[in-house]
Amino acid sequence: MPFTIIRNDITKVKADAIVNAANNTLLGGGGVDGAIHRAAGAELLKECKTLGGCETGQAKITKGYKMPCKYIIHTVGPIWRGGGNNEEKLLYSCYEKSLKLAKEYGCESVAFPLISSGVYRYPKDQALQVATSAINDFLAENDMDVTMVVFDKNAVMVSEKLLDSVQKYIDDNYAEERNDYYRRSRLMFDDFPKLKSFKSVEMDEALEFDSFEDRCMLFDELDESFSQALLRMIDERNYTDAQVYKKANIDRRLFSKIRSDVNYKPKKQTAVAFVIALELDINEARELLEKAGYTLSNSIKFDVIIKYFIENKIYDVYKINETLFAFDQMLIGV
Repeated sequence: MPFTIIRNDITKVKADAIVNAANNTLLGGGGVDGAIHRAAGAELLKECKTLGGCETGQAKITKGYKMPCKYIIHTVGPIWRGGGNNEEKLLYSCYEKSLKLAKEYGCESVAFPLISSGVYRYPKDQALQVATSAINDFLAENDMDVTMVVFDKNAVMVSEKLLDSVQKYIDDNYAEERNDYYRRSRLMFDDFPKLKSFKSVEMDEALEFDSFEDRCMLFDELDESFSQALLRMIDERNYTDAQVYKKANIDRRLFSKIRSDVNYKPKKQTAVAFVIALELDINEARELLEKAGYTLSNSIKFDVIIKYFIENKIYDVYKINETLFAFDQMLIGV
């Protein structure tokens, strides 16, 4: 899972490296900084005193001590002063330098807080955009599991315009079909006594074969699998494997399993991630999802949100995941 967002206490997240939103002294402070120092213990402060502080936009590394990580990467985010003082460039550098340090020290996983979005007052929606951009740029050239750790969903502020648009789409599609579903369910319940007369033997008789060869012919004519369909679509669009699994926010090792196993059955969020990576239209999306046994239904909120992005030709997996997170839905590609 290359990049995901979770709600948790960052001091309890297991990763090779945890990133600390530190101040210039590196000697501890409030918020995430203070929590990490308390969790790691006095030895962390002792090592930090030897580092000589840290400039804004830079990063330094220490041992993890009592934390459930090998390393703590300390980076100093910019204080928000209206956006005209290189805040974006400095914040981007925080993520970039931290990720490079993690790679240099052989880390395969790293967890970040949303840097500068607390007492440094960087607007959360803009802070998330910078974080996503920096992490996406890094993952385009590197393999690493990156996690954004927040206390609650309000810490991830998606564009209000986008949220309103998605909410309207949900209101127009999700509620109506759910009501239809419940009405159909009620009718089926009322008619249940009539269904008792149905004889399963009639179905058995309908599936009778004249010979063993007939059975073999049926299986020979089965449609292509999800794996076959996915690889065909990749080839048809002249994409490389790496382009697709990175754009889908899928781990390279998972993609290797899909490529090597013709009968691989992906999770729904994995299958949907490939729909987004391939930029399929709604009919192509349904075709690929059906190969894995899934569909997009207006009676499932996750599906409605995915349909919104496909129909509006928005194929940014990170923007989609931020929106799914805001609506308390599972993320795709993870």
